[in-house]
Amino acid sequence: MVQFTAALVVALSALAMHAQGAPLQKRIAQVIADSTAKWEKACLAAGGADKCNPLSVTAFTTLLAAAGPCEQQNSADAMIDLAKTLNNDADMIKFAQIFAQQPRNTPTSQSVPYCQEAPKNAELNGLFQCQFQGADQQTFVGGLKVGDQGTIPFDQSAPLSPAGSCPANPDGPIADGAQLSDLTSDPGVSNVGGSSGSSSGSSDDSGNNAASASATSTEDDASSTEAAATSTSAAASTSTTAASSGSSDSSGGFKLQNAKDAQALNAKFASLTADSSCTDGDQACVDGGFAQCVGGKFVNMGCGATTQCFALPLVNSAGTSLACTTADDASARMAAAGATGGVTGSD
Repeated sequence: MVQFTAALVVALSALAMHAQGAPLQKRIAQVIADSTAKWEKACLAAGGADKCNPLSVTAFTTLLAAAGPCEQQNSADAMIDLAKTLNNDADMIKFAQIFAQQPRNTPTSQSVPYCQEAPKNAELNGLFQCQFQGADQQTFVGGLKVGDQGTIPFDQSAPLSPAGSCPANPDGPIADGAQLSDLTSDPGVSNVGGSSGSSSGSSDDSGNNAASASATSTEDDASSTEAAATSTSAAASTSTTAASSGSSDSSGGFKLQNAKDAQALNAKFASLTADSSCTDGDQACVDGGFAQCVGGKFVNMGCGATTQCFALPLVNSAGTSLACTTADDASARMAAAGATGGVTGSD
């Protein structure tokens, strides 16, 4: 059995079924990697380097149905924390504020409960997620009714009006699968009543261009999983496996060992199939796609049309990461670390 270190929490969507054998309810999902793409681009432009992608990946996985009610806000706080180390980068803060309001996946076409804790950063005060239009705005996941705990945003005393809205989209919920960052560049801080949170100070063009979303909502079936969580620009996982012992203690000596470890993983991945045994939480590249072990089987979430999954060497610390990229890019990273033999070491 191949063992890998888990870095992403990817869970099967809850399959909701009415009593007496009624059909499965529709799951409303999205391409979650798109939710932090603009923040990550701003982070790289601000000089965040290899700190950007791990935060981006951790953040977009909080939109999965399995995440806790405050994990999205916690990730937005972490995104702003990094922005403040990069000269309070205005775009990073702005996109973090918008991300904090992105609707989450709902496994049962019901609204998703709101976090009931104050954020760490004042820039997030009064911000909470919108809901998708296809969700029942009167019933929340878990069967909660409006007015129950978690159905009213933190620090508010009355149900939202209109239901499903958020400061960045005050007119109501947004289209199923849409990305709020495609619909607006204004986080809507001015719409927060009585909030002490400050605006990012960015030069928002606030043109609410009703961009249509490329993400789709889909019907659940027995094998359904959350929307693909792959990032086609940089590492598609935060982590990961520590480089094996034996790497040099000299400055930068881990780079070559990282590349060799990545090559060894890629060689192992080449023999894996969807039916290969695994331990829940394992990550791997299977048939060219990023895969997570769920229920003892690999669930392949794929990569972008022009990319495939590879293990790659980390640059600034010991370890490897999984990424959706091109074969040429993967080979170049191995060579840059001093390894020969391409992605598997045997070319």
